[in-house]
Amino acid sequence: MEPTQQVYGVTPPMNVNLPTDAERRVTDDLLEELKRQNTFESPADTAKRETVLESLKRICNEFVKHVARVREPKNEVLIRNAIGKVFTYGSYRLGVYGPGSDIDTLIVAPKYVSRDDYFEHFPRMLVEMAPKDSITGLTVVTDAFVPIIKFEYSGISIDLIFSRIIQKQLPEDLTLKDSSLLRGLDEAELRSLNGTRVTDEILDLVPERSTFRQALRAIKLWAQRRAIYANIMGFPGGVAWAMLVARVCQLYPKAAASVVVNKFFLIISQWKWPHPVLLKPIESGSLPVRVWNPKVYKGDMYHLMPVITPAYPSMCATFNITRSSMTIIQRELRRGFEISEKVMTGKRPWCDLFVKHTFFTLGYKYYISVISSSKTSEAHKIWSGYVESKVRMLVQKLEQHNSIAMAHAFNKGYERRHRCTTCEEVQQIQEGSMKYLVGPDTPPLSNGVDASNDTGSVRMEEVSDIKQEEKENAVPGPDDAGKPTVDKDGVTNGLDSTPAPPQPFEIYTTTHYIGLELASDAKSLDLSKEVDEFKALCTSWQKYQDELQDVATIGVQHCRNFNLPDDVFDAGEKKPQKKWSAKNGKKREASEVMQPRRPRPLAPHSSSASRDSTFPGRQELMIVQDNNSKQPPAKRQQPSAAVAG
Repeated sequence: MEPTQQVYGVTPPMNVNLPTDAERRVTDDLLEELKRQNTFESPADTAKRETVLESLKRICNEFVKHVARVREPKNEVLIRNAIGKVFTYGSYRLGVYGPGSDIDTLIVAPKYVSRDDYFEHFPRMLVEMAPKDSITGLTVVTDAFVPIIKFEYSGISIDLIFSRIIQKQLPEDLTLKDSSLLRGLDEAELRSLNGTRVTDEILDLVPERSTFRQALRAIKLWAQRRAIYANIMGFPGGVAWAMLVARVCQLYPKAAASVVVNKFFLIISQWKWPHPVLLKPIESGSLPVRVWNPKVYKGDMYHLMPVITPAYPSMCATFNITRSSMTIIQRELRRGFEISEKVMTGKRPWCDLFVKHTFFTLGYKYYISVISSSKTSEAHKIWSGYVESKVRMLVQKLEQHNSIAMAHAFNKGYERRHRCTTCEEVQQIQEGSMKYLVGPDTPPLSNGVDASNDTGSVRMEEVSDIKQEEKENAVPGPDDAGKPTVDKDGVTNGLDSTPAPPQPFEIYTTTHYIGLELASDAKSLDLSKEVDEFKALCTSWQKYQDELQDVATIGVQHCRNFNLPDDVFDAGEKKPQKKWSAKNGKKREASEVMQPRRPRPLAPHSSSASRDSTFPGRQELMIVQDNNSKQPPAKRQQPSAAVAG
């Protein structure tokens, strides 16, 4: 009797055939292409990651001992046995990281260590115990969905989260597989622990890990190149893509990586959504925690493409997907299937699958730009991250507009630094001007901020007062301190009263772009309501109200494709050009005319500015379509999926 083979997944496999020689050759070609695309890290860089993780383990243990001394200074046994554990999750733990990848890292501590202890003590100890100047870009985000400390350690990006477990002492061989470890945890701690638990479950639920990793590297590269890789922007993130690939591996347990990639596009492009993708049956448990169940929870019913995590308690990893991003993902999946089918028969090379997106070059005629601006780099790390987390909300508001067929958010923001001297120049930056852009090699100005502030907290500085005739969004200008004061004799401090030249200051911006496809019957489009609601959502954040409103702000602008900034295009890409003539003889293109309601320019104010001067006012964004013109063919307005590459 032949031994019974393990069945992976919630259904039997679709094919259990071994790879053919031809499939092995195509797989070899795929691996060579992945190497050419620089998806594998060198052994030296991998060793550097391991060194950094060992250092984090030492710092983690010292942190836990420090808290133990504070909690029970006379309990020598507790202090001696006090240790924490460092776990990884995400791409590093899955084994599919590459050059420049961050390391998703979790610190687990005993029950007497709180999250407040973590954020109070760990950043300081990290800087003190790591080699000098090895920690850069330290940012503490305490009120995120999963509270996190972000930094670079010797050039390696680290995302560090925290959870305690209800044990007074952690064993040296602690693993997180036991669901009872979740008992007594709050929502944030549970989400933190589940990062590692989900990663381990995925690896346990695939038939062949090496095949899974090869196929996942290909799908990750494809998703990144096609700009559909970003959970925060409404696309699947790394864990979701990993689970989708794992499901295909379960259905083809003996297939080569090339076959898994090809079948991935076939199966996922034809998936009957919203039927969920499951790697195993959803597990019930005795803990009072929410488990994904659309029959019980109304919110779960609205998930468009549910991909469910295998670790208890099961959650939807793709709850952020919007109607527009679902359309874009499905188009890209169909494109991927068409190309991979031809690759498998030798008619096309693998490199065609990984051609870059055309979001800016061929995607849309109209774009909305969301510009978060700050006067200090420290404030901007916090503010831009929060605004980024809310861009999806604006997309959903735009999708509900009758005149918008699709609102496609690009999957990353563009960070820029500007140097200016007047409030009018600040206003231009808020409207998308690139005139004052400075290069990355230009040394930054201090803007009156303590550059030695390593903890990422914002040091509040007195900023210039700004008067605004109509309330409109703007970043504060430089301090009035240092301006010449003229006495009644026309003398300034005993010197000639010639005004001193204005001092330059810097503005930090992050811009997110949303491509708009108008409905075929759209004649005009007023987005004032949607924009105002979005800006109010952002500026109502308590941290903005308490700490950031004097140094940060937000603007929303429209932009035609031919006015997109140059830095969104790579070398060799063709920027869309404005059409100066049309068949009807008009100088401008007949199809659309953008009509912004331009705010009045800001003016400096000598006295303290009112709070209203820094709050965004009503901003009207309108698109008016010529009644006699026809909407261009939809293909010209499609996102990157419309181009076969």
